[in-house]
Amino acid sequence: MNVPEGTLLKSHVVRDPRDPLAVALDRELTGYVVLEPQETLLLDSDGRGVITFRDGVPELAYYTGTDRGGPPALADLAMPGPYHVELYRLSDPALSTTGSVDALAVPPGMAAERLAGDPALAASTRRRAPADRKPERSTAGDDADGDDRSEQGAVEAFLADEEKIEAIQKQAREEAAQRAAEWGFD
Repeated sequence: MNVPEGTLLKSHVVRDPRDPLAVALDRELTGYVVLEPQETLLLDSDGRGVITFRDGVPELAYYTGTDRGGPPALADLAMPGPYHVELYRLSDPALSTTGSVDALAVPPGMAAERLAGDPALAASTRRRAPADRKPERSTAGDDADGDDRSEQGAVEAFLADEEKIEAIQKQAREEAAQRAAEWGFD
Protein backbone atom coordinates (compact mmCIF):
# COMPACT_ATOMS: atom_id res chain seq x y z
CA MET A 1 0.00 0.00 0.00
CA ASN A 2 1.44 3.36 -1.00
CA VAL A 3 0.48 5.94 1.58
CA PRO A 4 1.80 9.50 1.26
CA GLU A 5 3.99 10.63 4.12
CA GLY A 6 1.87 12.31 6.76
CA THR A 7 2.52 14.50 9.75
CA LEU A 8 3.63 12.42 12.74
CA LEU A 9 1.29 13.06 15.68
CA LYS A 10 2.48 10.43 18.12
CA SER A 11 5.03 7.64 18.35
CA HIS A 12 5.03 5.30 21.32
CA VAL A 13 4.84 1.70 22.52
CA VAL A 14 1.52 0.32 23.73
CA ARG A 15 0.52 -2.99 25.23
CA ASP A 16 -2.75 -3.08 23.36
CA PRO A 17 -3.73 -1.72 19.95
CA ARG A 18 -6.97 -0.43 21.46
CA ASP A 19 -5.21 2.79 22.43
CA PRO A 20 -4.32 4.03 18.93
CA LEU A 21 -7.69 2.91 17.57
CA ALA A 22 -9.50 4.87 20.29
CA VAL A 23 -7.25 7.91 19.76
CA ALA A 24 -7.92 7.82 16.02
CA LEU A 25 -11.68 7.70 16.66
CA ASP A 26 -11.61 10.41 19.34
CA ARG A 27 -9.48 12.76 17.22
CA GLU A 28 -11.49 11.95 14.10
CA LEU A 29 -8.15 11.17 12.49
CA THR A 30 -7.81 11.36 8.75
CA GLY A 31 -4.50 9.66 8.14
CA TYR A 32 -3.00 6.36 9.14
CA VAL A 33 -1.55 4.31 11.96
CA VAL A 34 1.57 2.17 11.60
CA LEU A 35 1.68 -0.81 13.97
CA GLU A 36 4.83 -2.85 14.56
CA PRO A 37 3.84 -5.94 16.55
CA GLN A 38 5.90 -7.65 19.24
CA GLU A 39 7.25 -10.24 16.82
CA THR A 40 8.84 -7.40 14.81
CA LEU A 41 10.11 -5.62 17.91
CA LEU A 42 11.50 -8.66 19.74
CA LEU A 43 12.16 -11.34 17.15
CA ASP A 44 13.76 -9.15 14.47
CA SER A 45 11.18 -10.20 11.92
CA ASP A 46 9.78 -7.98 9.23
CA GLY A 47 6.25 -6.80 9.44
CA ARG A 48 4.41 -3.56 9.87
CA GLY A 49 0.72 -3.00 9.69
CA VAL A 50 -0.79 0.12 8.20
CA ILE A 51 -4.41 1.09 8.81
CA THR A 52 -5.83 4.16 7.12
CA PHE A 53 -8.57 6.24 8.75
CA ARG A 54 -11.01 8.80 7.45
CA ASP A 55 -12.61 10.90 10.20
CA GLY A 56 -11.53 8.29 12.76
CA VAL A 57 -13.05 5.30 10.93
CA PRO A 58 -10.70 2.59 9.58
CA GLU A 59 -10.86 2.12 5.81
CA LEU A 60 -7.87 0.10 4.57
CA ALA A 61 -5.43 -2.33 6.21
CA TYR A 62 -2.20 -3.85 4.96
CA TYR A 63 0.49 -6.00 6.63
CA THR A 64 3.97 -6.01 5.09
CA GLY A 65 5.04 -9.22 6.84
CA THR A 66 2.65 -11.31 4.77
CA ASP A 67 1.89 -8.87 1.95
CA ARG A 68 -1.83 -9.21 2.65
CA GLY A 69 -4.54 -6.62 2.92
CA GLY A 70 -8.04 -6.20 4.31
CA PRO A 71 -9.38 -8.58 6.99
CA PRO A 72 -6.47 -11.06 6.51
CA ALA A 73 -4.03 -8.23 7.33
CA LEU A 74 -5.89 -7.60 10.59
CA ALA A 75 -5.66 -11.33 11.37
CA ASP A 76 -1.91 -11.16 10.75
CA LEU A 77 -1.60 -8.19 13.12
CA ALA A 78 -3.70 -9.79 15.87
CA MET A 79 -1.00 -10.96 18.25
CA PRO A 80 0.00 -10.23 21.81
CA GLY A 81 1.55 -6.80 22.47
CA PRO A 82 3.51 -4.70 22.85
CA TYR A 83 3.19 -2.71 19.63
CA HIS A 84 5.23 0.24 18.50
CA VAL A 85 2.64 2.69 17.15
CA GLU A 86 2.93 5.80 15.01
CA LEU A 87 -0.09 8.00 14.24
CA TYR A 88 0.07 10.22 11.16
CA ARG A 89 -2.31 12.90 9.95
CA LEU A 90 -2.94 13.39 6.24
CA SER A 91 -5.16 15.78 4.38
CA ASP A 92 -8.28 14.24 2.91
CA PRO A 93 -7.03 14.77 -0.69
CA ALA A 94 -3.68 13.14 0.16
CA LEU A 95 -5.42 10.14 1.75
CA SER A 96 -7.59 9.81 -1.35
CA THR A 97 -4.44 9.15 -3.42
CA THR A 98 -4.16 5.73 -1.74
CA GLY A 99 -7.27 4.79 -3.69
CA SER A 100 -10.12 2.53 -2.76
CA VAL A 101 -8.59 -0.89 -3.19
CA ASP A 102 -11.24 -3.50 -2.45
CA ALA A 103 -8.63 -6.08 -1.41
CA LEU A 104 -7.41 -3.74 1.35
CA ALA A 105 -10.82 -2.53 2.59
CA VAL A 106 -11.93 -3.33 6.12
CA PRO A 107 -15.38 -2.85 7.64
CA PRO A 108 -15.55 0.04 10.13
CA GLY A 109 -15.56 -1.90 13.43
CA MET A 110 -13.38 -4.84 12.44
CA ALA A 111 -10.04 -3.40 13.61
CA ALA A 112 -11.46 -2.73 17.09
CA GLU A 113 -12.87 -6.25 17.30
CA ARG A 114 -9.95 -8.18 15.80
CA LEU A 115 -7.01 -6.23 17.17
CA ALA A 116 -8.34 -4.86 20.43
CA GLY A 117 -11.15 -7.30 21.23
CA ASP A 118 -13.27 -4.30 22.19
CA PRO A 119 -16.93 -4.58 21.13
CA ALA A 120 -17.79 -1.16 22.63
CA LEU A 121 -15.08 0.57 20.58
CA ALA A 122 -16.22 -1.37 17.51
CA ALA A 123 -19.81 -0.22 18.06
CA SER A 124 -18.70 3.40 18.50
CA THR A 125 -16.68 3.17 15.30
CA ARG A 126 -19.63 1.73 13.38
CA ARG A 127 -21.88 4.56 14.59
CA ARG A 128 -19.32 7.10 13.37
CA ALA A 129 -19.00 5.44 9.95
CA PRO A 130 -20.63 7.26 7.05
CA ALA A 131 -23.86 5.81 5.68
CA ASP A 132 -22.18 4.70 2.45
CA ARG A 133 -19.93 2.28 4.36
CA LYS A 134 -21.99 -0.82 5.06
CA PRO A 135 -21.37 -1.98 8.63
CA GLU A 136 -20.06 -5.50 8.92
CA ARG A 137 -22.23 -6.26 11.89
CA SER A 138 -25.22 -4.46 13.31
CA THR A 139 -25.36 -3.43 16.94
CA ALA A 140 -28.56 -5.47 17.19
CA GLY A 141 -26.41 -8.60 16.84
CA ASP A 142 -27.71 -9.97 13.55
CA ASP A 143 -24.66 -11.02 11.53
CA ALA A 144 -24.46 -10.91 7.78
CA ASP A 145 -23.37 -14.09 6.04
CA GLY A 146 -20.28 -12.39 4.62
CA ASP A 147 -19.01 -11.58 8.10
CA ASP A 148 -18.97 -15.20 9.15
CA ARG A 149 -17.03 -16.08 5.99
CA SER A 150 -14.48 -13.28 6.44
CA GLU A 151 -14.02 -14.15 10.11
CA GLN A 152 -13.62 -17.82 9.25
CA GLY A 153 -11.18 -16.88 6.48
CA ALA A 154 -9.12 -14.79 8.90
CA VAL A 155 -8.93 -17.67 11.40
CA GLU A 156 -8.01 -20.12 8.64
CA ALA A 157 -5.33 -17.74 7.35
CA PHE A 158 -3.87 -17.40 10.84
CA LEU A 159 -3.84 -21.15 11.43
CA ALA A 160 -2.26 -21.77 8.02
CA ASP A 161 0.66 -19.43 8.81
CA GLU A 162 3.10 -21.99 10.22
CA GLU A 163 5.88 -19.43 10.74
CA LYS A 164 3.63 -17.26 12.90
CA ILE A 165 2.45 -20.28 14.91
CA GLU A 166 6.06 -21.41 15.41
CA ALA A 167 7.14 -17.90 16.47
CA ILE A 168 4.30 -17.73 19.01
CA GLN A 169 5.18 -21.18 20.34
CA LYS A 170 8.87 -20.25 20.59
CA GLN A 171 8.03 -17.04 22.40
CA ALA A 172 5.71 -18.89 24.80
CA ARG A 173 8.46 -21.45 25.57
CA GLU A 174 10.97 -18.66 26.22
CA GLU A 175 8.56 -16.81 28.51
CA ALA A 176 7.73 -20.03 30.38
CA ALA A 177 11.45 -20.81 30.87
CA GLN A 178 12.06 -17.27 32.10
CA ARG A 179 9.17 -17.48 34.59
CA ALA A 180 10.31 -20.91 35.76
CA ALA A 181 13.82 -19.54 36.38
CA GLU A 182 12.38 -16.55 38.26
CA TRP A 183 10.33 -18.85 40.46
CA GLY A 184 13.22 -21.25 41.06
CA PHE A 185 11.87 -24.21 39.09
CA ASP A 186 14.19 -26.42 37.04
